[in-house]
Amino acid sequence: MKKIFSAFLLLTFALIFAQEKQPMFWQDIQNFKKLDQETTPPKNSILLVGSSSFTKWQDVSDYFPGKVVINRGFGGSRLTDLNYFSEDLLSPYQPKQIIIYCGENDFADNIKLKADVVIDRYKTFYKKIRAKFPNIQVDYISIKYSPSRENLWPQMKEANKKIAKFMKKEKNADFIDITKVMNDSNGNIRKDLFVEDMLHMTPEGYRLWTSVMNPYMK
Repeated sequence: MKKIFSAFLLLTFALIFAQEKQPMFWQDIQNFKKLDQETTPPKNSILLVGSSSFTKWQDVSDYFPGKVVINRGFGGSRLTDLNYFSEDLLSPYQPKQIIIYCGENDFADNIKLKADVVIDRYKTFYKKIRAKFPNIQVDYISIKYSPSRENLWPQMKEANKKIAKFMKKEKNADFIDITKVMNDSNGNIRKDLFVEDMLHMTPEGYRLWTSVMNPYMK
């Protein structure tokens, strides 16, 4: 009996250790794989990839009637995570367009992070996309001004500016700027567009995003 109990403990510790070794957001990716196994992803879709502003947009398809949208936003992901899981995020799909919202958490993860580092991370992910999909439309949604991360806005603003410049030079690529539509008539961020954490958005916030995104949707 003691041997069996000892073996059970060893197995339990081994499983716990194996789980701890998994990279951050590993389970989110497994959940995507399960979804894709249960329902074959439609071709010629609009693929959303990025962080929690997409993750929490669970009813995104309702905002874009007539469009086939696959939402693969996950957790508080950073561009480093998109690069790490790029094969899992891109290979299962045959989209006609990819829209990215990511970068905000890179700065939140390291408040001293320079904008140029985030830009390089984005360019790396963009190149991974182009390696698989040379000609599809690829769009980047600007990093939003989140009241809870006001201190990080200077770096985020600089990153937006430089990514916009990069995307302008690329073929079949656009920078979708959602910053102005989230401001009031005085140019200040509308805090009523955010839930209590002052980070994630209300349905009205997503409605405003939709108004800006619609002209870019294929």
